[in-house]
Amino acid sequence: MIQKYIFGEPFETEAVVEKIQAEEGLPDIGEISLKGGFSYSYMMKDSDIIYGLGEANRGLNKRGYRYVSDCTDDPIHTEDKASLYGAHNFIVVSGEKCFGLFFDYPSKITFDIGYTRSKLLSVSCENANLYVYVIGGENAYDIVKQFRRIIGKSYIPPKFAFGFGQSRWGYKTKEDFRKVLKGHRENHIPLDMIYMDIDYMQDYKDFTVNEDNFPDFSEFVQEMKDAGVRLIPIIDAGVKIEKGYSVYEEGVEKGYFCKREDGSDFAAAVWPGYTHFPDVLNKEAREWFGSHYKFLLDQGIEGFWNDMNEPAIFYSEEGMKELKAYIRGYAEEKEDTSPWELGARTEGLANSARDYRRFYHCVDGKMIRHDKVHNLFGYNMTRAAGEAFERLAPDKRILMFSRSSYIGMHRYGGIWTGDNKSWWSHLLLNIKMMPSLNMCGFLYIGADLGGFGADATRDLVLRWLAFGVFTPLMRNHAAIGTREQEVYQFEDVDDFRGVIETRYRLIPYLYSVYLKAAENDDLYFKPLAFEYPEDSFAAGVEDQLMIGEEIMIAPVYTQNAKGRYVYLPEEMMLVKFTKDNCYTTEVLEKGHHYIEAALSEVPVFIRKGKCIPVVKAAECVEKLDTEHVEYVGYEGIFHIDNIYI
Repeated sequence: MIQKYIFGEPFETEAVVEKIQAEEGLPDIGEISLKGGFSYSYMMKDSDIIYGLGEANRGLNKRGYRYVSDCTDDPIHTEDKASLYGAHNFIVVSGEKCFGLFFDYPSKITFDIGYTRSKLLSVSCENANLYVYVIGGENAYDIVKQFRRIIGKSYIPPKFAFGFGQSRWGYKTKEDFRKVLKGHRENHIPLDMIYMDIDYMQDYKDFTVNEDNFPDFSEFVQEMKDAGVRLIPIIDAGVKIEKGYSVYEEGVEKGYFCKREDGSDFAAAVWPGYTHFPDVLNKEAREWFGSHYKFLLDQGIEGFWNDMNEPAIFYSEEGMKELKAYIRGYAEEKEDTSPWELGARTEGLANSARDYRRFYHCVDGKMIRHDKVHNLFGYNMTRAAGEAFERLAPDKRILMFSRSSYIGMHRYGGIWTGDNKSWWSHLLLNIKMMPSLNMCGFLYIGADLGGFGADATRDLVLRWLAFGVFTPLMRNHAAIGTREQEVYQFEDVDDFRGVIETRYRLIPYLYSVYLKAAENDDLYFKPLAFEYPEDSFAAGVEDQLMIGEEIMIAPVYTQNAKGRYVYLPEEMMLVKFTKDNCYTTEVLEKGHHYIEAALSEVPVFIRKGKCIPVVKAAECVEKLDTEHVEYVGYEGIFHIDNIYI
């Protein structure tokens, strides 16, 4: 049962696509106050588990901390951070009472889940203009599936997008990309995608290619495609201010950029220097911006990743003027001001709340200040692309994922979880975040394997890859200036080959699980408690995940560990995928076990009575032999021909 309540005059985010009749009065679960804004409160029981919030910090159970939906470009994902890149305002209370809540509110909203008071769930925002959806059901899993139904079907990527991808900020020339391809092919490591970060562009301008480095770009795209690899370029949110640059000049002429209050185009610095932001909340501007993806589609590109779309701001013209005035006063008048304040003012230039109040969107002829709809920018930038692909390539699936997002964007693309670090804690965070994102509709998801920032270690990359075998988006990505972490850069490269080959051996199974989840408004990753609701111990397990109906995974995420403890809610078969297309099997009884797993092994637990298809690995997805499939599991090991995905 789903109930919809309207407060004030909500902004139409289009997160929910199913028409639901609004209820009169107030929800009968919890209390709502409209004094000084909006607040919802509910007293939790000791046994209540709180699921949801998608891309949020900390654990799968969100109790005990404070989370703020306020899309933020912050690469330091430490435990104290309340906001990350996405805003996913859906939670499920799972306990004696079981219900879901979706707060359709596009600005900053705070979820205090037992942080201020241990039993108090409090949700608050500044303005009482929002939709609140209350979802009742048999259990948390049932509630999630109902929510998934009303927000629309999840994006389905092309099949090659389930292959392995290599990325690094710093690949600039054709030779850089050829080197990556050579490193994989010579070492017989599968590869389907190489990502192009900002350096492929001409002076960081969207929808351009560096003419010196890629004078024959379409031919180079085809060269790579002939070798089984797609190039996947990045698109940033800011459009460079430069005379003669057609995207800039068109946007200015047609009034398609975000405006200041006085009607002038808002300017902020990002990678190209000063830029304008396309007004992607304006339907006409969104169609215009999306149409520019054609430039790269026409040259053979079949996938993109949208970045910097919180939107990230290094500084604005106004912000820089304010800082200069402050420094001038500090230096000339020698005010008795702490140097810490000076540092804070400098750091505060980036992604400033003041800047988000300085520009406006035009929606249906009405000017809307950006901070009132801040969390919708990344969603609508990716929507611009998704809608354009339907027009420009209606018979083709195009790979698309984004950094920033809001519920609703899942219909147009996936997400990667942003600029993480080469920290073991971020591998664990990656594991715990996956089911929460699925609950909010996002199925094509993954993190930067090995970590984006900081220097990775060999064992961390191997362990992260072993988890990445199961994430729909499997991409190794690193920042410029960090240790090179392409898998062929490390010693004993056959260990890496074996792990990545395991991904390719499982692609027919994983892709089919994905398609079923998308079609049935279901989850790809599930908490154990969703499959074993009567098992009280399973409810507390956050580092083991169910995938589909057949398997459970329990990744190793600890430095120097030889294995890990695992809880089996039922008898299962442990399958360890090893090098050279081999594996071992062992049936384990229900209960607690210590499972050893070498760095080169990928352990999988197959549920009692189930089996999974396995194929022989290949250098790319297109070369997988799906006519000859081996099934592994409780029905024994057998072969079957002519199975297609």
